[in-house]
Amino acid sequence: MEKIIPVFSRVYALAISPDGRRIICGSGNGTIHTRDIETGKKLGVPLLGHTGRISSIAVSPDGCRIVSGSADRTIRIWDADIGWALGVPLQGHVSAVVSISISPNGKRIVSGSRDGTIRVWDMETGDALGAPFIGHTDTVTSIAISPDGNRIVSGSYDKTLRMWDMDTGEALGVPLLGHTAWVCCVAISPDGSYIVSGSDDKTVRMWDAATGATLGVPLQGHTDKINTIAISPDGKFIVSGSDDFTIRRWDAQTHQSLGLPFQEHVDVVLCVAVSPDGDRIVSCSVDSTIRVWATDTSRSFTAPLKLKRVFSVAISPDGGRIVSCSDDNMIQIWDAYTGKALLAPLQGHTNYIWSVAISSDGSRIVSGSSDKTVRVWDAETGEVLGTPLQGNSDQVGTVAISSDGTRIVSGSADKIIRVWDALTGDALGTPLQGHTDLVWSVAISPDNCLIISGSSDKTIRVWSAETGEALGAPLLGHTDTVSTVAISPDGQRIVSGSVDKTIRVWDVTTREALGGPLQGHAGEVWAVAISPDGDLIASGSSDKTIRVWDAFSGSALGAPLQGHTGAVSHVAISPDSKRIVSCSDDATIRVWDLEFFTQSQFFNPPAICFSSNPIHALYSPSFLREDLRTPVPLTPNEKGWIVGSDGRLLLWVPASLYPALYVQNILATLNDILEVDLSDFAHGESWHKCRRREVSF
Repeated sequence: MEKIIPVFSRVYALAISPDGRRIICGSGNGTIHTRDIETGKKLGVPLLGHTGRISSIAVSPDGCRIVSGSADRTIRIWDADIGWALGVPLQGHVSAVVSISISPNGKRIVSGSRDGTIRVWDMETGDALGAPFIGHTDTVTSIAISPDGNRIVSGSYDKTLRMWDMDTGEALGVPLLGHTAWVCCVAISPDGSYIVSGSDDKTVRMWDAATGATLGVPLQGHTDKINTIAISPDGKFIVSGSDDFTIRRWDAQTHQSLGLPFQEHVDVVLCVAVSPDGDRIVSCSVDSTIRVWATDTSRSFTAPLKLKRVFSVAISPDGGRIVSCSDDNMIQIWDAYTGKALLAPLQGHTNYIWSVAISSDGSRIVSGSSDKTVRVWDAETGEVLGTPLQGNSDQVGTVAISSDGTRIVSGSADKIIRVWDALTGDALGTPLQGHTDLVWSVAISPDNCLIISGSSDKTIRVWSAETGEALGAPLLGHTDTVSTVAISPDGQRIVSGSVDKTIRVWDVTTREALGGPLQGHAGEVWAVAISPDGDLIASGSSDKTIRVWDAFSGSALGAPLQGHTGAVSHVAISPDSKRIVSCSDDATIRVWDLEFFTQSQFFNPPAICFSSNPIHALYSPSFLREDLRTPVPLTPNEKGWIVGSDGRLLLWVPASLYPALYVQNILATLNDILEVDLSDFAHGESWHKCRRREVSF
């Protein structure tokens, strides 16, 4: 995923400008906003005029005009550059306008409505052209126009698709039958050869645009209603979004699913669009976010089916390969961009492989295993180099390799750290002893002078890499197992993660903790990594999430990265600091785009306050840090609920509002203000009976 753009009001419709630079968003509050696709920033002023939810958005082929359809039964035409409404609203439908499309020559607008009709309008004059097209017996949910502008395709809640002559309004042939439930969305391929439809029956179907015959079998994979369909500009792939919270891609020729679904939305997907160059997919969801995805890779790929759990990942120095290890006793090398396996699995260990590392020149892989050995592998061929490194009396849970490639360090459940010559495999010096329980993690300083270790004895130790001597007293602060350690690129800071659910940052020279613990994870912290530029910390936890932190302030950046369905066992950051790679007990490896975390404009959620006075809202993190009277940070529980002192559920908070949430007498997040009116608020034991599932298009 490239970007997450939290939005103030839920977006129900979106379109991408013909130049691919802007996203036009239609909201539930009747406003339309334009955003820069690269930065997520709002451009210009909101388009105001509709009095109901925006259900459909289209942009003219020349990019000069925006057309919107609304639940207020009207269609509006806007100047895309200055944001002015052009002329009066187009009126004629007697119920909500659900779908809008613009002809390829930009001269006509076609609309579909809950009143079961289709209308054609003149773009210049706003006049209705001819009588309504009548034939559907229920809501017209979706409209598409053929590339030559001569035909209209419509989908309806009556479970059918229909084709119409644009000029005469006559139905072409018989209705297209096949779906067993509502037809929610339709699209026509860029060459006009095929039609695609999505339905409440959870399937995508393809049809011959000339004959109306079905093409192949239904495309199956979604587990709930399909709300939205888009086709790539070259017609090679189809994109669908669903009530199952996922987006799927399909090969238009083979009808097969392409990769894994995009699963990062946490609620119903309402709309998808493909950029004009085909490189991006843009989606909006009931979770109040717009998301931008790269189409070249799913950004997530499963490990081989025989895999049960993935324990560790490492990224090659050029960022092009990912190495993983698991409890099938094998190591796998992957293409970091396509997710494809590059070699056959590396086999040799006879038990679980807990840890992998890659040399700084990318030529060698080092692994540690429950078979009590360390192995070295050729990263290009996958061949074992030399014999296993033996000496530990228990499983080897962690390995690291020095930046000059001359030394390997391993930590074991036998409480001992060992240093090895990376070329000969010989043990160097005596084992490093001092920990009183198993060693979970080791790291080597960038100058190769220090070794850092974390242990189940709740301590961190610093050792001389030359002599093996412990330098100073253990670092104390964690209240449970220190499961992971890392050291900053400048060698000045140590970062540690613990089973106590916290992350701590330490000064290497003074051995003092820098600030308080970083808190936010709801489970044990199993992994930490520091970005090569030293600015960010990534952490992975048994709470199934990855979090990103400012390495200097300790502030959490954005909402947790969610997608794994099992504990996150390891994280790594690419050499260019642009991607996080994570692995999990759920048998998957995921790749996440890190760049958006450094762009604060993406995290601009509205503030919420239980007060009629806007000054009670909080505006900046610095204000909170400077004023000791301000509230202490509070995070919603794992399901997003703010819980009262008596344990009752008070308020559900969307994930997009998590980045800066504070509670005392008020509940507020940073930036713009949204006051919550509780004058009609009722709370009781049967509140859940009031919930009604929202109908989405």
